[in-house]
Amino acid sequence: MNDSFKALADPTRRQIIRLLRDKDRTAGEIAEFFNMSKPSISHHLNALKTAGLVQDERQGQFIRYTLNTTVLDEVLSWLLELKDGPQDKKGK
Repeated sequence: MNDSFKALADPTRRQIIRLLRDKDRTAGEIAEFFNMSKPSISHHLNALKTAGLVQDERQGQFIRYTLNTTVLDEVLSWLLELKDGPQDKKGK
């Protein structure tokens, strides 16, 4: 989960997650939303992939990126546990 938080700390990666929430996209489609080089986008996608937040699948000459909701669910579950978890052992 540490890799997930590290990847999500970057605003560009969070924006990529938002884009993939809407639909699966290729690296080129993702790059259209940013004012940065395609190698930089690839670097961000690789970080998200390493953290398990996105998955990729080759489709011909393109690689399509998909949001891995399982890992996002784990991160969200952990955060909600902090917010809504047991108060203390005395039941307060």
